[in-house]
Order: sequence, then structure tokens, then C-alpha cells
Amino acid sequence: MAEESENTPPQSPPPEPVRIPITGELDLHTFHPRETARVLDAYIEACLEKGIGEVRIIHGKGTGALRETVHAHLRRHPRVVSFRLGDETSGAWGATLARLRPRLMIQTHRIPPA
Repeated sequence: MAEESENTPPQSPPPEPVRIPITGELDLHTFHPRETARVLDAYIEACLEKGIGEVRIIHGKGTGALRETVHAHLRRHPRVVSFRLGDETSGAWGATLARLRPRLMIQTHRIPPA
């Protein structure tokens, strides 16, 4: 077993998960860009669980890099029916509105014994 050096700083505990309200509006400004896909996936699933069918994703105007990352991910997401940039009342090109595909209720039928 290797001994720790006296010069090695103590490791801090992992950060607590960020809790965000599930309202249909996700502001990505507080997340690191490399977290975008994971955050989008988790938020979309949480919205679907609450019956929310449209999500407003705030990515900001900036250079457009985060917007393109968001759009690329939404294009491939199986729960996204469509998406578009916001209008003048919903954030213009600093936000994207995504329509979600509701979860299908799967019914099972028992076949009575013969």
C-alpha cells in the first residue's frame, strides 16, 4: 500500500448534485458545456415524467457554439419531436423550444388458457 505524501493536498468530497426545478425551462448558463448532453437528457426525462411536453432551453446568444451543441443533441434525441429557436417573447435566438414525444402507455393483454 502506497503512503500518501505529506505534500499531497487532501481530496475534497465530490460536489453535490445540482437540483433544478422541473418547470419546462432549463437555463444552461450554470452548467459547463461538456455537461450539456447529460443535463439535457436528464431534464427531458424529468419533464416527461411530470407530463411536460415542451421545453424551453436557454443557451444564450454568444457565439452560437452552445446553441449548435444543443441543436445537434436535440436532432438525435429519441424523445424530441421537433425544435425551433424562440421568438421575441421566448428568448429569440438565445433560446430553443423543443416539443417532446410523450411516453407511450404499453398495454399487455393476457391470453386466457385454452
